[in-house]
Amino acid sequence: MSSEKIIPHSEAATKFNKDVERVNWHDETLWFVRAKRDKSAHQIPDWELIRETASQIKNNVLSNIHDYLVQFEENAIKNGVIVHWAADGKEHNEIVHSILQKHNVTQMVKSKSMLTEECHLNDYLAEKGIEVIDSDLGEYIVQLRKEPPSHIVLPAIHLKKEDVSETFHEHLGTEKGNFNPQYLTESARQSLRNTFLTRKAALTGVNFAIAETGEFVVCTNEGNADMGAHLADVHIASMGFEKLIPKREHLGVFLRLLARSATGQPITTFSSHFKKPRDGKEMHIVIVDNGRSTQLGRPEFRNSLKCIRCGACMNTCPVYRRSGGHSYHNAVAGPIGSILAPNLDMSKNADLPFASTLCGSCTNVCPVKIDIHDQLYKWRQVLVKEGHTPTAKTVAMKTMATVLANPTVFNIAGKSGRFVMKNIPSLVNNKMNKWYDQREMPAVPEESFREWYKKNSRASKAKDNEQ
Repeated sequence: MSSEKIIPHSEAATKFNKDVERVNWHDETLWFVRAKRDKSAHQIPDWELIRETASQIKNNVLSNIHDYLVQFEENAIKNGVIVHWAADGKEHNEIVHSILQKHNVTQMVKSKSMLTEECHLNDYLAEKGIEVIDSDLGEYIVQLRKEPPSHIVLPAIHLKKEDVSETFHEHLGTEKGNFNPQYLTESARQSLRNTFLTRKAALTGVNFAIAETGEFVVCTNEGNADMGAHLADVHIASMGFEKLIPKREHLGVFLRLLARSATGQPITTFSSHFKKPRDGKEMHIVIVDNGRSTQLGRPEFRNSLKCIRCGACMNTCPVYRRSGGHSYHNAVAGPIGSILAPNLDMSKNADLPFASTLCGSCTNVCPVKIDIHDQLYKWRQVLVKEGHTPTAKTVAMKTMATVLANPTVFNIAGKSGRFVMKNIPSLVNNKMNKWYDQREMPAVPEESFREWYKKNSRASKAKDNEQ
């Protein structure tokens, strides 16, 4: 399990922002993806109807999850799939390890799975002496660099081709200084080929699981999930229980939304259905809770479980784009991650709901209509009530509430503040005041708005009386 010290979002973002050129590039690249999403969405006349349909299907799933889970398990077992249930990340990892032990597997190939990132599976298996190779190109790059993914769809979006070239030169022996994307991609492809051919076990994530048929669907653009699953003797699929949809006919709704929202594509290059194991092979599916039941039981936050992990909210978020995914110290970054993380641990993730402008852009682009910015605001209220905000901030806000609630105190505070800013600016503009870290001292007004209004109101009345 990961035991690294958690760095608050503001501190990690400050570190990311030191490289201004990279921040600007990161911002522009993600906005380019957001623009592709808009163009793709506008090509479908009934886009908003599809969003609403998907949202209502997910509402139905969350309201009847107990029945759909049983239905899915029954049908999956009939198909010959071995179904496991995990209460949390620890149990998920133990189940995966037990399957690998049973088959004497010490090396496993894995395609993209944010759930395994959430459960810290790679670290767990490494401690048990089992090597895991991530076969998704972006995941492979960050794995070589010993970094977590910074985005759920674009895991290496924080890196430039020059960074990838250096990483591949160090670990794969590629030509130093060769930044050609085609050359770098082919190098990774050749390196991974032997991995696919020699691994007896493969793990995939699950994009959608269909209760009606007991099958699940994995969406990729590289085909790496198919390569791993079809060449291995054992296929393990890790799935959060919220990935269920009722019927196969509903799949078309979500497939039309997923890729358009994520990258602007009409559909992912590979949308692979897995229903039963091949003759002589094994297929396992591990259904994981890990706090999802708790979130389901929170009326104000249950909608977050509709998420189909498209990353659209990250691509549009002005805070994420300029602070980087690693500043969120959570497997899922950005706006949606800032809703999911406090549910797992309020004290460790209390800073994340505050890493937002509450502009609502995330809600506008969410393909399943999660009220993301509303939930961020509601989490702030919960965290404050539960006492998970810094003491200095709590004291400051209580003081401000007292000042704003009393007109006399407010007027005195305003006059005092203007006097200090004008005559003793060092008391305000100093290292203790984070507000001025990246801001200049504003011009000090000669009077408050209230004073200005009273003066001009009297002057206006006097003028009217003269006339």
